[in-house]
Amino acid sequence: MIPYGRQSIDDDDIAAVVEVLKGDWLTQGPHVEQFEATLAETVGAAHAVAFANGTAALHAAAAAAGLGPGDVLATSPLSFAASATCARYVGATPSFVDIDPATLNIDLTAVPDGIEALVPVHYAGLPVDLSALASRPRVVIEDAAHAIGARTPDGPVGNCARSDMTMFSFHPVKTVTTGEGGAVTTNSEELADGLRRFRNHGIVRKPEEGEWYYEIESLGFNYRMTDLQAALGVSQLGKLERFVTRRNELAERYRELLAELPIELPPAAPPGWRHGHHLFPVRVPDRANVFDRMRGAGVGVQVHFVPIYRHPLNADLGVDPADFPNTEGAYERLLSLPLFPDLTESEQNEVVARLEFAL
Repeated sequence: MIPYGRQSIDDDDIAAVVEVLKGDWLTQGPHVEQFEATLAETVGAAHAVAFANGTAALHAAAAAAGLGPGDVLATSPLSFAASATCARYVGATPSFVDIDPATLNIDLTAVPDGIEALVPVHYAGLPVDLSALASRPRVVIEDAAHAIGARTPDGPVGNCARSDMTMFSFHPVKTVTTGEGGAVTTNSEELADGLRRFRNHGIVRKPEEGEWYYEIESLGFNYRMTDLQAALGVSQLGKLERFVTRRNELAERYRELLAELPIELPPAAPPGWRHGHHLFPVRVPDRANVFDRMRGAGVGVQVHFVPIYRHPLNADLGVDPADFPNTEGAYERLLSLPLFPDLTESEQNEVVARLEFAL
């Protein structure tokens, strides 16, 4: 089976983890600090705070921003559920804005006034053009789970040039992996301090009372990343440029190979931008049949995503799918093709041949 995504692990990645196993720290130790410093430097942010996973990172971002009951957080419905459930975790209310069918990203021109927070999702790795946001909510948290290594005219995604915080995910199918893992970048020292407290039970150290003394001043969680994960992450970040370049090469080759097929190719990055290409989502007719035939032929295609408002968890929001024609139209046809740095041209040719036969 050719999977839709897969981690790229080399001997130096393994060696980095083995080195930690032979050392004194397994959990929150010096490698976490090194990973955070490397990530912050890579994306051009003042601070990076590592978490156990991307969902934990979004939860922490919502909490550090002070969101709570009575606040409305808007996001794209074409994303994984965590883009919206981060609002529920802090007692706020999620809401949805339809996508732009040309980009598959949230339509910023349709974001309503008066909301407290916005979580724009860089779908498939194509950055949202945040300069198009006419009225800025108090809090903007970029969901860049798909977009590490992507760039806009403002610089690397994650530098928070037009946002308060940016969340990254390091799940194995993402461009850079720590196994499970996530992080939030920000240019605010206050937000960074809040993020660090939140991931560590709300603990505040008070050495003036004794080196052993601490107090828990606010509700927090154990959302810490381990040194094992962080060591892998540092090694992987050193390959980010190579990984993103290869993903873009494969995406361009897909465009050439698929140009004559009766499908809709995913949007490309505008001139002067760089796509992260976590996914290569095409839009096909009779998606269910094509999905089954591709899977049956050994190609692990996937669908990204079931619109968040369709999940029973969100039934209380009273969302009518008919109010989101662009999201519904995309969802009915979307199919993610295999895309990862170690995908060979032979495997890619096989994917294209199977897709042509399945259509």
